[in-house]
Parts: sequence; structure tokens; C-alpha cells
Amino acid sequence: MHTKAVFQGAKGLVRVGCSVLRFNFRGVGGSSGVFDHGRGERDDFRAALDFMHARYPTAPLWAAGFSFGAWIALEAGAADPRVSVLMGVAPPVTREGYTFESVLTSTKPKFLVQGDLDELCPIQDLWAFYAKLQEPKEIVTIDGANHLFVGKAEEVGEALESLLGDME
Repeated sequence: MHTKAVFQGAKGLVRVGCSVLRFNFRGVGGSSGVFDHGRGERDDFRAALDFMHARYPTAPLWAAGFSFGAWIALEAGAADPRVSVLMGVAPPVTREGYTFESVLTSTKPKFLVQGDLDELCPIQDLWAFYAKLQEPKEIVTIDGANHLFVGKAEEVGEALESLLGDME
């Protein structure tokens, strides 16, 4: 949650009028529990969606995440009928054990942000994944950005703001 790309992404979403909830998955930071290889973390994400829906019952729900969190947000958001927009920053699309089956068949708008020098999620792999996605979809690549967007984190927020500014 303290990753600069996550912080800047949240700021970009706030600038377009979103209410944003950043949280740690189980076993991270001060959160209780232990890492559950995505199963329990999807439960965590669904609990966050429930919280936001209860707090803002008339607001649209959008799902967003970074890296592992992108996988969770994209998959959980694609499966939840309350979620209308999917966003992934540096999604690990070729990581062993991480399937994106729900995302691949979803017709919800999908927005991806990726560094062109991402060492964990190579850009060519993301482009191959992107080609398989259903419309609508958009992608922004950030030149010179690695997986953590070191020195480029502000551009993550700017990319999300640009992609989503006219959605609300």
C-alpha cells in the first residue's frame, strides 16, 4: 500500500472524482491473517467492495490494483456485477498460477497501465494479453518505467486520470 505507484494512482483517481479505498491484503503490514495465494485475498477485495458499496451505495464501483493486487482486482471486479470498470497497473499476466479467465471474457471497460521496462511483467507479454481482451479496453505504457515505476510513479496517476477522466 505504501508503493509510490499505488499512492500516485489513488491520487489520479481522486482527481477524477473517485472515492478511493487503499488497503493491505491479509498478512501485509498491520493486517491479520497470512498470505493465501489469491484465494483469501479475493475475499479481502470483496470485503472492500462491500465496504465501499455500503458507504457510497449510489456511486459506481470500480476495481483497481497494482501487480498482485491488479490480478485480484481485475478478477474479483470482473466477477462482481456491482463493478463497472476494471483497472490494472502492472498486472502479472504471465505469472505462473495467476489466471485471468474472468477478465478475458469480461465486457466491462478495462484500463491497463504498464511500464515498458517492467522486469516482472514484460510489456510484450502484456500486449499479447491485451490483444485477447474483449472491448472496451485501453492501455497506457509509461516509457522508461520498471515494475515499481521508480522515478515514474506520478505518471501512473496521470495515466489513470487521463484514461478515466470522462467516465463519471
